[in-house]
Amino acid sequence: MFGKILYISDNIAHVENKMSRDVVADLMNVHVIFEAPNQRILGEVIELNDDIIKIRFLGEYQGKRYLNGVLRKPLLSSTIRVINGEELMELVGTYNDKTFILGDSAIYKNFKVCPSINDLFSNHLAIFGNSGSGKSCGVARIVQNVFSNNAMNPINANLFIFDAYGEYKNAFRSLNAMNPNYNYKFITTNPTDEDDELLDIPIHLLNLDDWALLLQAANHSQLPIIETTIRLAKIFSQENEESRKLKNHLIAKALLAILFSNETTANKKNEIFTVIEVCNTPEFNFDTVIPGVGYTRIFSECFEIDSHGNFGESVLITEYILKHILDDNVVFNEPPEAYYTLDDFAKAMEFTLISEGFQNNENLYGDSIILKVRLNTLMQSKVGKYFTGEKFYKTSEYINKLIMKKDHKAQIININLEDIDDVYAKVIVKIFCRILFEYSKALEKRASMPFHLFLEEAHRYIQKDSDTFLIGYNIFDRIAKEGRKYGVILDIISQRPVEISDTVIAQCSNFLIFKMTHPLDIKYIEEMLPNISSDIVEKQKVLQPGTCVGFGGAFKIPMIVKLEMPNPMPYSSNCDVSTCWR
Repeated sequence: MFGKILYISDNIAHVENKMSRDVVADLMNVHVIFEAPNQRILGEVIELNDDIIKIRFLGEYQGKRYLNGVLRKPLLSSTIRVINGEELMELVGTYNDKTFILGDSAIYKNFKVCPSINDLFSNHLAIFGNSGSGKSCGVARIVQNVFSNNAMNPINANLFIFDAYGEYKNAFRSLNAMNPNYNYKFITTNPTDEDDELLDIPIHLLNLDDWALLLQAANHSQLPIIETTIRLAKIFSQENEESRKLKNHLIAKALLAILFSNETTANKKNEIFTVIEVCNTPEFNFDTVIPGVGYTRIFSECFEIDSHGNFGESVLITEYILKHILDDNVVFNEPPEAYYTLDDFAKAMEFTLISEGFQNNENLYGDSIILKVRLNTLMQSKVGKYFTGEKFYKTSEYINKLIMKKDHKAQIININLEDIDDVYAKVIVKIFCRILFEYSKALEKRASMPFHLFLEEAHRYIQKDSDTFLIGYNIFDRIAKEGRKYGVILDIISQRPVEISDTVIAQCSNFLIFKMTHPLDIKYIEEMLPNISSDIVEKQKVLQPGTCVGFGGAFKIPMIVKLEMPNPMPYSSNCDVSTCWR
């Protein structure tokens, strides 16, 4: 069929065309073998002319095994033939307990593309495509195919799907029908079905970095405010003797600082009463009895202003306050199992701002007020109800709560964020990812409990934010660089790859690219996948919905794959306008 090799330039063989036009028309993207003694080199037809066929070299067969890359170019005397079935099976993979069916080869009929589960799911995966190109259906089909492999039986899988539009519930709600050991869990901001669970994030699991992002801190000067607030919230929420002594100590120091400040007496009184209002104990409240010599006063009476503009009982109250100041050598640790509510946190912040003098510092006043306003906004919004503080959880206990559905292990945990705007949704996803990542890092046996984080509409979350400037890192960048060795894997799904962090994209080992038409995205893909042929890049512009180009470590060569429609379907179809209009 093929003529002789006329010449070889760079990585392309120019082969004499001896075929009829009808035969030649079917050769585009077909794979061929350059065969010589002790040598079999794989090539792909990339250009057809009347006289010459251009074939790009891809790799080499060593025995039955295929290896990417060509160390030696084929001999000019090599025989050229179309790849045979056995050689093709080495490329597309075989279906067994360590693989799954991705879809049908779009070029070779009756051949299934079966990548290794380890090769695809042990590394970060990127799925790109225009709206309507089949990304959501493709993700649903892939996951359904993995769980339908009875030989695999992925009972210990932990797939967290962060769902921007509530699309995947219908696709996975019947997971249990595949296997009674499989379970699907739907965590949402708007429960509608009996099995739905309300989104619930224990506030005490949030660290300084989480709070900084949640309150949209912009300056490093705001971090000490948040850090002190977290510590005080844990202390103020406790009811025990040690906590009570520490509360009294902190209140006493705050009151002394106010008493000896340069403020007017009226302002001092207002600040002192604010402290007692937001944080009080039996020893420090408006009705606390203050004993004097031969008489008593209640706390509020001690701050009545006399005719000279001073506190009438300044000596009495100062002596009382000093009795509650603890020795500087006494060390108080944060309560080990402290939990608190948003209201506790707000009171702790108010106390922090007054006691530390932030509101009286011109340079810090603006930063402190911004934090107060944003915290109040959070508390007044519906997002605030998703941050709870009625029970203490260790990180391991909370993760166990996430992955359990009643008394059964859930393999797919679908977190629906469609009712939350992008600003808060991004932070909530970051909080979940940070908790899972730090838990995985702390496991005694590394990567013994893999977590797969499917980020639908990933450009909502994985952006070039100011996180690195503010807290020193971006959690998605960190997971992209370090997560693989701890078993925390990103699966990013997006229609705008150019909007996603370059660091994350650079760490992805596998790509499934559906139809894309935006010139910036196409250029980005070409630069990102330098070994993919220009013809396949052109083909992805006109791919049918549900068809993608697979490329990366899980694929021996770039492949065009036709995925079956998922069953059941996700809620991702177009609006039926004609029916709605009737």
